[in-house]
Amino acid sequence: MLEDRLSFGEPSWKTLRLLVSIWVRTLSIFIVRIHRGKAVYRKKFTRPKLIEFLATCPATTIAMEACGGSHFMARKLAELGHFPKLISPQFVRPFVKSNKNDFVDAEAICEAASRPSMRFVQPRTESQQAMRALHRVRESLVQDKVKTTNQMHAFLLEFGISVPRGAAVISRLSTLLEDSSLPLYLSQLLLKLQQHYHYLVEQIKDLESQLKRKLDEDEVGQRLLSIPCVGTLTASTISTEIGDGKQYASSRDFAAATGLVPRQYSTGGRTTLLGISKRGNKKIRTLLVQCARGIHTKTGTPVWQVGRLGQGVVVSEKQLCRHLCSGKQAGQNSLGTDGATANLRSIKAEIHQFKQSFIWFCEY
Repeated sequence: MLEDRLSFGEPSWKTLRLLVSIWVRTLSIFIVRIHRGKAVYRKKFTRPKLIEFLATCPATTIAMEACGGSHFMARKLAELGHFPKLISPQFVRPFVKSNKNDFVDAEAICEAASRPSMRFVQPRTESQQAMRALHRVRESLVQDKVKTTNQMHAFLLEFGISVPRGAAVISRLSTLLEDSSLPLYLSQLLLKLQQHYHYLVEQIKDLESQLKRKLDEDEVGQRLLSIPCVGTLTASTISTEIGDGKQYASSRDFAAATGLVPRQYSTGGRTTLLGISKRGNKKIRTLLVQCARGIHTKTGTPVWQVGRLGQGVVVSEKQLCRHLCSGKQAGQNSLGTDGATANLRSIKAEIHQFKQSFIWFCEY
């Protein structure tokens, strides 16, 4: 028991305020006293023994690194009455002292969790993890499908047969084999690759139908589907990765966590904004950008505004005014004062819609 491990005549562990950290990969546990920061216990456990041990402890904060198996442990510890917190590995690394071992890693997690400004990862539910597995398998099958067509292109090109890029090689394969004098074993190999391609297509369709059925039961996913240009993949991905979004204080925080805001490099009171930060989940960022492009394709937004996606989604009002003024000086003087003003208002309204297109994903 933990009370037997306390040294130097410390009071019962039930009266102490403790912070427990777990190195999930080896299940090394490290316990310190809050405020004093003194280590009172450290040991390695098997998974069943660790759960059994923590079931006898009073409710306390337990910090873990967000890695494989951490979300399961977080759910299990929450059932036992504890308060699990997951920390991204990139925030734990600065607290590792000199040499590295399992107990040092657990101590670094404990140190990082004690910081008042630390950001934590929201534990996923079982349904979210199951949906995430479907997405990952689908992505793997899509990559295999692309690899299959690329292989077929390469094999045919080695024999002087050039086919347009994409799936055209699948539809034209029968004609190509009839009109060319390829070796018999190569023709059979290409036919097997064609069958494998059709098999992958069927598997992808089956997974997409499963995603759609799961999404029909998800309230957050249904709300996301009501946003223009958001489909099944985007809605299910966002619902799986961020849940209800309550971990973000505002839509701006969500945009920053997804990497859609400009990267800042400011000093001396001078603000410098670079390209988008591209941090966070790459899949969500890709899907949101494609949704925004779909919105502006449908509404006929000028091309230069879509190009802003490469520089930063959030455009400041000062930048808007600078662009509008330059456009006015370049060729809008012929419209007259009233015409130029009306045109500027129209462009500004379109830009405002462009900026709001990403905020919609958070407000829903």
